[in-house]
Amino acid sequence: MTAVGIDAIEIWTGKLALDLAETFAPAKDENPAKYTKGLGLKASSFPDTYEDIVTMGANAAKRLLDRKGLEPDDIGRIDVATESAFDNSKPVSTYIAGCLEEVYDGDFHHANKGERKFACVAGTQSIDDAYNWIKAGRNRGRAALVIATDTALYARGDPGEATQGAGAVAMLVDEDPSVVELSTHQGYGSADETDFLKPNQQFPSVDGKRSVQVYLARMREALEDFETVAGRTHPDDYAYIPFHTPFPGMVRKAALLGFRHMTRDTAVEDGLADEIGRQPREADFEDWDAYEDAIREYMDALKETETYDTWYARAIDPTLTLSRQVGNWYTGSVHVARASALKTAAETGRALSGEKLLVGSYGSGAQAEIHSETVADGWREEIEALDIDEQLARRYDLSFEEYGRVHDAHNHEKERELEEFTVPSGEFVFTGWGRMNEREYEYVD
Repeated sequence: MTAVGIDAIEIWTGKLALDLAETFAPAKDENPAKYTKGLGLKASSFPDTYEDIVTMGANAAKRLLDRKGLEPDDIGRIDVATESAFDNSKPVSTYIAGCLEEVYDGDFHHANKGERKFACVAGTQSIDDAYNWIKAGRNRGRAALVIATDTALYARGDPGEATQGAGAVAMLVDEDPSVVELSTHQGYGSADETDFLKPNQQFPSVDGKRSVQVYLARMREALEDFETVAGRTHPDDYAYIPFHTPFPGMVRKAALLGFRHMTRDTAVEDGLADEIGRQPREADFEDWDAYEDAIREYMDALKETETYDTWYARAIDPTLTLSRQVGNWYTGSVHVARASALKTAAETGRALSGEKLLVGSYGSGAQAEIHSETVADGWREEIEALDIDEQLARRYDLSFEEYGRVHDAHNHEKERELEEFTVPSGEFVFTGWGRMNEREYEYVD
């Protein structure tokens, strides 16, 4: 059976940066460690005033198509995942296709286009859609272009303000992939939740404590559901485990929960028994509260063990390197985490072909999906082609006053100022609004 998966990845980060320790924390009169240690973030990326979800998505897509030597006729499907859409009817994919048609011969009139919404999990759902489309034989030899693009803004003063970010990840889903082969093994955890939502408003309403609880609960359900089709999981089964990363501190919680689950009734638990005891079993307790207290005590002890620390450093920490520098990209977050892990492997000379990833995606509202991927032989060449380090180094460092102006410029409720902080070159830019209040774009050489 022909393998289907991700054949190429490109990343486009917002061109502005806000240093959380040096700029944001002093302006808030707060300890920088609240952000660098607690949240696990160093900086956030923001779009310049001529950037938005269309330009970032189109720029990532163009880099991908150019590098792979592809033309519009090679693409049969364009799916955009976003929770930053600005139109309730016209999908972002049509805007991005229109941008690309400015610079390529031919057009995308033949391509199926859509927009996926389920908070941050929509990027993974779009990959699932592309996979199913190809496996069903409906692609006619063409590949799918999946783009996750978001500007994650919170209201000024909101507790989530420090986790903001902006960027796009473009992925080519095709047969005989070069980066990762997707598996049919998937697990889901889904429930009607109100942890994070945008009811006809730009900035989210967030119940922070509840959001963490829902994230962990749905991830646990998804892992348990995954094991019903893939069999028991074990920490040693996977080279890396990229999670949806609203901020690295959230991943620390999910990783600990996952490690405890995967090591129950294994030699790992046996080996830790003398040091921290065995995992509590519900049947040994008279009530649920006592059981939960015991679980918390066990997990507090577990995260201090060398066994857990070694695994975390190998399988989890490499997935967070980029996220620490860019913040939350909503639909692109877990795909940034995957790229970060593969980038670390390439830089350290790790032989990764044939090894497996366990990918944990999540979207508020709420749904988690866990699936496995197998690293393909061409992964290193594809990952080494990324220029994300150069993009990060070129970002303009905002002062706190400038950050406020950028935030206002991207607030849909305020008149947009077009003062630029950087000079666009070789990219798509936003130029204003048309007669029907549609957004207009052009390519700047």
